[in-house]
Amino acid sequence: MKMQKEGDIGMDFTKNPSTDFKDIEKMSKDEIQEEIRALREGIEHHDYLYYVKNQPEISDATYDKLFRRLQDLEQAFPEFQSDGSPTRRVGAEPVSEMRKVRHTAPMLSLNAVYDENEVRNFVDFVRRSVAGEDYILVMEPKFDGVSVEVVYEYGAFQRGATRGDGETGEDVSENMKTVRAMPLRLRDGAPRLLAVRGEVFMVQEGFHQLNKRRVERGEEPFSNPRNATAGLLRQLDSKAIAGWPLDIRFYDILTIEGANVSSHLEALEQFQRWGLKTDPHNSSCSSLEEIKRGYQKLLDQREDLEYEIDGLVIKLDSYQQRSRLGTRQRSPRWALAWKFPPKKAVTVVADIIVQVGRTGMLTPVALLQPVEVGGVTISRATLHNEDEVRRKDIRVGDKVRVARAGDVIPEVVERVEERGRKRGQPFSMPGKCPVCGTKVAREGAYYFCPAGLSCSAQLLGGIVHYASREALNIEGLREKTAAQLVEKGLMKDLADLYRLSVDDLLDLEGFAQKSAAQFHKAIQSSRKTRLDRFIYALGIRHVGQHMAQVLARSFRTLDALRNAGRDRLEQIPEAGPETAASVREFFDQEENQRVLDRLLDAGVEIEEMPQRRGELPFEDKTFVFTGELEKHTRSEAKQLVESLGGHAASSISSQTDFVVVGRNPGSKLDEARRHGVKTLDEEAFDQLISQ
Repeated sequence: MKMQKEGDIGMDFTKNPSTDFKDIEKMSKDEIQEEIRALREGIEHHDYLYYVKNQPEISDATYDKLFRRLQDLEQAFPEFQSDGSPTRRVGAEPVSEMRKVRHTAPMLSLNAVYDENEVRNFVDFVRRSVAGEDYILVMEPKFDGVSVEVVYEYGAFQRGATRGDGETGEDVSENMKTVRAMPLRLRDGAPRLLAVRGEVFMVQEGFHQLNKRRVERGEEPFSNPRNATAGLLRQLDSKAIAGWPLDIRFYDILTIEGANVSSHLEALEQFQRWGLKTDPHNSSCSSLEEIKRGYQKLLDQREDLEYEIDGLVIKLDSYQQRSRLGTRQRSPRWALAWKFPPKKAVTVVADIIVQVGRTGMLTPVALLQPVEVGGVTISRATLHNEDEVRRKDIRVGDKVRVARAGDVIPEVVERVEERGRKRGQPFSMPGKCPVCGTKVAREGAYYFCPAGLSCSAQLLGGIVHYASREALNIEGLREKTAAQLVEKGLMKDLADLYRLSVDDLLDLEGFAQKSAAQFHKAIQSSRKTRLDRFIYALGIRHVGQHMAQVLARSFRTLDALRNAGRDRLEQIPEAGPETAASVREFFDQEENQRVLDRLLDAGVEIEEMPQRRGELPFEDKTFVFTGELEKHTRSEAKQLVESLGGHAASSISSQTDFVVVGRNPGSKLDEARRHGVKTLDEEAFDQLISQ
């Protein structure tokens, strides 16, 4: 390529680009605009070669010079800035919250199976459904990442959104722009409108580097690459994630206008022409034997891949044949996910320690020699209780087999026999709390520290619990912040929370003036709360959300509950002797009484619980839940209904008022339609709750 000269228009930075740039001050606006255009085109071309084709043609140093030149020109001439510029990949200004966007078409989930017979049934179903026609099946890796919709109009990137509930997701457009493998502009004859589905994930090396950095900063590491990816995509500040090695693969068309595509294989070919990255392990087949070979081949390659996969996806190729098979409510009948078995690995128990939870429960935890299980380095796993340790006969120095239950939660599966090796001493629980030294008490299979909030471990857990969404819902008060408040002596009990100033918060790591002021406001806003939420927030043993609601309705005021005798407590339906004893013991402790008084003195106002008929909005209303909810666990959703006077049933009848539908709903959805029962998605349910 020729060198740039004064007045040279029509520059090309796609091949052998020169970095001998002219002085900006000596260039005309036309020259500036032309060079910006050429730089953008060249950088997009080299991004495609590097991130999609894996065939770079220029050095990193040359690329960096081109990129810096474009940044300099856009900064000097802001009128030429563009949302489609490659420089936007470094992140935009932070947003205050993620907004919701509706998908162009439903993002269905896949029916997942583990058994070969179920795969055989699927292939037989496809064969019968196409009525003797030839058919092709496509095999693809099942990515263990975050599913997204990416929308292009006339080839230009418009937005990216998470899957959410399949109908509506969160707008993560600015964060998606930082994913280098995702083109901001499509190549070669893009359609008028294209909405594609892809999976964003983090490569293994990047995941380990991210966790290393988090641990060095005193933050909790992410448990796996999928959680790390989801956490980064939901960051409000896209600049914070720019540079992290997020990647993407595209695998489905959701909506298309201005082009005709008749099959999945044709779509994958078009993706490559448009610059959308597909996976090299995709292949086609037409029989169960080919699927089994493809599954085993991918399973054998799993450990060597730079990204996480957890199964094989099998899809019918022809769109016309797909339309005949149709879809269920939330999943297509023409596709199936054959999941891999959970990963296991062998390592050594370096030590067994005892953790103290917020309720004072002591839990034995195995510290392991770090071992890779499914792309995640596992160095600890819960042992549940002393009886569990003895049943599995786990001792320090033993070899053990570790698995990630559901490919997420680390657990010690069993001890690996080692003949001839002298083993360590059997494990036993300590007689004193390992944190505060108080003599422990035993109840059944469990041990507890009775020191309450004077034990710093329980105080820390108690603060986090008090601020949780189901309790006082103090936004921003998580474990890292709570730990700093305790370590710096700013909080010795829960009441100290309301005596914190903005200046106190500015001393904490991660807080600036604006974030400290917002956090302080969130704390002050929590002073007024409802009795059931306050009871739950206190963290009384055996008192979850539902029992907190039962107690609140029975006593209506905090004073009445504080002064209730054990006999009166045992008379409460659903309470029983164990709960009654726990509640009475909590209020009998002088330290707890002192903290309660200090909370009230600090201005905490506790609203009485409605009791009379007609005061609760869901009085006489019956809800049934089906499918997987995104924002709530099933028990949380039921407790929300019950707290407002409603009833959560397990089956549909003529008395059912609402059926709340999550992902992958079962037969209850069809039953609701037959009975004419009103159905709500999770967003509509949340709106009803908030009203």
